[in-house]
Amino acid sequence: MTDPRLELLLPANCQLIFIDQQPQMAFGVQSIDRQALKNNVVALAKAAKLFGIPTTITTVETLGFSGHTYPELLAVFPDHPILERTSMNSWDDQKVRDALAGNGRKKLVVSGLWTEVCNNSFALSAMLEGGYEIYMVEDASGGTSQAAHDYAMQRMIQVGVVPVTWQQVMLEWQRDWARKDSYDAVMAVVREHSGAYGMGVDYAYTMVHGAQERVVHGPRLDPVPA
Repeated sequence: MTDPRLELLLPANCQLIFIDQQPQMAFGVQSIDRQALKNNVVALAKAAKLFGIPTTITTVETLGFSGHTYPELLAVFPDHPILERTSMNSWDDQKVRDALAGNGRKKLVVSGLWTEVCNNSFALSAMLEGGYEIYMVEDASGGTSQAAHDYAMQRMIQVGVVPVTWQQVMLEWQRDWARKDSYDAVMAVVREHSGAYGMGVDYAYTMVHGAQERVVHGPRLDPVPA
């Protein structure tokens, strides 16, 4: 049988889960700059929304410990239910299992905190008991130290979890720049969230192709020698 992990991620064959993207969890992250982490999480969310990827948001001990999910993430999915848990392992909550099963897709893209706890336990359990293929978004997840994150990733990879990055996932969904129905929206995510790549796109659009700037701003005043 062909290894299903050889199949590309397509908008029609996968789903996404965000696990515990909450401030108290982010406070403990040391494996990635926390502002970069939030940028990557929100970018992944926007990509999922534009490609119609079924998305689950789950949280742990919101009022008791972890705080509310990043508002920037919730703004992308304002109508999504937030699946609250007590267990560190999302798989232990029946609401989460039911939500994933209801989407009917075995390729499961995961972004969560912390890599060594919530991501690791969920990934192993979902693979063992649910038969899911796990695609762990490395740069939209974080651990309490670089070693904690790295060794958790290694442990998961050893049992078949596929490591990916948020932009890799988005561009795999896009696949072909001839797909104009999503081209502009993908480029909008790139320009806002992809750092130097996004700056380069802005430069090419305005300086090479003569497009208007993305924002309306005040007048540009000519130089005046002092």
